[in-house]
Amino acid sequence: MTTALAVLKGGICSTVQDLGRVGYRAYGVPVSGALDTVTLELANALVGNAPHIAAIEMLYAGAAVQAQGGRVRIAVCGAEATLTRHGSAAAIALPRWQSVVLEAGDIVRVGHVERTSAAYLAVEGGIDTPLVLGSASTYLRGALGGWHGRILKAGDVLPVKLQQAAARAELRYVRPPTLEAPRVLRVIAGPQHDRFSESAMQVLLASEYGVSSHSDRSGLRLEGPPLQHVGGFDLSSEGVATGSIQVPGSGLPVILIADHPTVGGYPKIATIITADLPAAGRLRMGSRVSFSLTDGTGADEARAQLRRDVTAVISSLEDIAA
Repeated sequence: MTTALAVLKGGICSTVQDLGRVGYRAYGVPVSGALDTVTLELANALVGNAPHIAAIEMLYAGAAVQAQGGRVRIAVCGAEATLTRHGSAAAIALPRWQSVVLEAGDIVRVGHVERTSAAYLAVEGGIDTPLVLGSASTYLRGALGGWHGRILKAGDVLPVKLQQAAARAELRYVRPPTLEAPRVLRVIAGPQHDRFSESAMQVLLASEYGVSSHSDRSGLRLEGPPLQHVGGFDLSSEGVATGSIQVPGSGLPVILIADHPTVGGYPKIATIITADLPAAGRLRMGSRVSFSLTDGTGADEARAQLRRDVTAVISSLEDIAA
């Protein structure tokens, strides 16, 4: 029997995601991938995987899975979870920020995702789904990649690449990070910042915005003070970058995230710096967020600092004594 994780409950929006489908935006294919790439990388490190290995991303509410066919090493990051051993009715809390081996028949239930938008369940060896254009990521609008291009649902059986968990000690983080929805995101001026009134950038930087319930994996729609255009809001469509803050006719900003279209025709007042994209992916519906302005040098320094921070966390991994 093939080692697998059987889905008992899919949650609200659970999908297979890796670091994304890079190199195909010229053909209209979004990058997709994990909303919070840092948490995905940390979960993968706990089970001995490279950062890009596919895991289960769970938005707002966790999934429930059962190990089948063999021993499976997993780690859950971003939410609390419980483990029910095969043949036992008692559920125990899974320790956070560490790996655990599931025996065949064991069930893991991931609870509500709080203080962030996404939790990740990483599996030693990764989920064994076919690569589409070099990635296992799910692009829901295009029904592309992942598990049949859709969200996971009860009855799905996800094959695991490693047929038996490696015989080794479990790992945990000595210095686990605090990963929550951010209060401030850093931005640089966007390519069409001159298509807004002189006061629009000041309004953006001085205001606090709420994340609308109409947000999804393509864009975070913000509610708050509108931003005034100059010369209209329609442009010829052009390529857009992840993290762009585009402003349609309503004047309300939209942050483009993982599944965003590859082109757009609205002016972009600012762009979230690369270092803050994982943090932007943690924003929940109802989160409050504001923006601060930096420049290219500041963006480069922030990206280098984020990499140092992640490396420091991963370097704190230690074996758990048997």
